[in-house]
Amino acid sequence: MTEFDWLQAPAALIPLTALLGLLVGSFLNVVILRLPRRLEHDWRAQAHEVLGNDVVLDEPDAEAAPPDLVFTASHCPHCRHRLSPFDNIPLLSWILLRGRCRYCQAPISRQYPFVELLTAVLSAMVAWKFGFGWALAAGLVFTWILVAASGIDVRTQLLPDQLTLPLLWLGLLLSLLPVFVTPAAAIVGAAIGYLSLWAVFWLFKLATGKEGMGYGDFKLLAALGAWMGAMSLLPIILLSSLIGAIVGGAALALRGQGRDTPIPFGPFIAAAGWTWFVFGEFLGGFYARLVGLQ
Repeated sequence: MTEFDWLQAPAALIPLTALLGLLVGSFLNVVILRLPRRLEHDWRAQAHEVLGNDVVLDEPDAEAAPPDLVFTASHCPHCRHRLSPFDNIPLLSWILLRGRCRYCQAPISRQYPFVELLTAVLSAMVAWKFGFGWALAAGLVFTWILVAASGIDVRTQLLPDQLTLPLLWLGLLLSLLPVFVTPAAAIVGAAIGYLSLWAVFWLFKLATGKEGMGYGDFKLLAALGAWMGAMSLLPIILLSSLIGAIVGGAALALRGQGRDTPIPFGPFIAAAGWTWFVFGEFLGGFYARLVGLQ
């Protein structure tokens, strides 16, 4: 018996993991909102350093760095009032404040409760899948990075290397234990994941003269290959295409936009990858029974 034995019971582990997911989801909102701004500021500063006065910094306060991810206190984006701890309780504060700022009554984006609730639910499902142990810890990090990367891609159509590359390297390092797949499977999965979308990108560009996706998508699929191996990539690509067709098509229809409107593909890859990560055994078995292989 150890002091952590009680955590192995699903009745304790799953709710506690969901609560942790709520707290982490609140931080992921900060990452989604602030990381792209900091990256853009850094890119502009680097370009200005290299090219000098040839680069025009058109930001109102180009020299001031945007808020950092950890130490800068949260504030209302409308009235700039610093938020109290009671205004930052995940999900609960948004409900009690009825989706409005306590100080200026401006609407609070629904992104905040959505990301918090989504992270809580996904975290609880990871706990249900893996139980207490290293696989759960790794699975939670995997889930949280995918949520943050998807949120940023939806807002900016960017998949930052600061998220996709650590996810890739972590998958490769975990294979040394191994937690999910062997080193050989992780390396081959990462290579095939990257090269498969890289090939699609160039075939599409040669055929149409347009770029159908970004390099961040290649790196994200490579990371998924490192975590789950090459055998997971075809189901993930098929699932992401299906999810993208349904969700993306519905979003374009609701907005009255045409097929030429660019939509980020990263969230669909992330959603398919997470689905296969948690439910891959069930989905694979169901498909095998459906086509008579079992």
